[in-house]
Amino acid sequence: MNLVAWLIVASEIGFWVLIVLGLVTRYIFKLQKLGLFLLALTPVIDLILLIATSVDLYRGATATAAHALAAIYIGVSIAFGKSMIQWADVRFQYYISKQGSKPAKRYGMDYAKHYFKSWGQHVLAYIIGAGFLVGLIFFINDAPRTEVLTGFLKVWTLVLGIDFAISISYFIWPRKAKE
Repeated sequence: MNLVAWLIVASEIGFWVLIVLGLVTRYIFKLQKLGLFLLALTPVIDLILLIATSVDLYRGATATAAHALAAIYIGVSIAFGKSMIQWADVRFQYYISKQGSKPAKRYGMDYAKHYFKSWGQHVLAYIIGAGFLVGLIFFINDAPRTEVLTGFLKVWTLVLGIDFAISISYFIWPRKAKE
C-alpha cells in the first residue's frame, strides 16, 4: 500500500479515536468543553489527508485508487461526520454511561424520510468529493495520470443513482417492524 492508502486508514482510525475520546471525556470524566474540543478536531484529519493527497499528486505521482478514495473519504466525512458523531453520542449515552433513552428503530415512512435525508447527505458528499476529484484532474492536467480519478467519478455517479432508487423504494415499500 502506498502512503495515501495508509493515510486513509490512519484518518479513519483517527476519526473514531477522536470520537471515542470526545465521548469518554464528555460523559465519563464530565469535561464537556474538552470533549467538545476533541469532537471538533475531526475535520483536521480531513485537512491533513487532503493536503497529503494533493502534495503527492503535485510531486508527480500517478493517481491511484487510494487518491480517489481519499477524495471520497473527505466528502463522506464532511457530509456525514456530524450525523455519525450524533449516532455515536446517542448510543454512548445509553449503552455506556446509562443516560438518555434507548436509540429508536425506524420503520415505515419515518424510515423512508430518514433514508432520503441520508441520500441528501450522500449528494453533499458527492458534490464535495467529486469537486476534489475534478479539482485534482484539472490541477494535474494529465489525462493518463488521472485516469483512475475519472473512473472513480463515473462509478460514484452510478452509486449515487442506485442509492437514490433505493431511497425512493422505501416510500413505495416501507420498511416494516420485525414481528
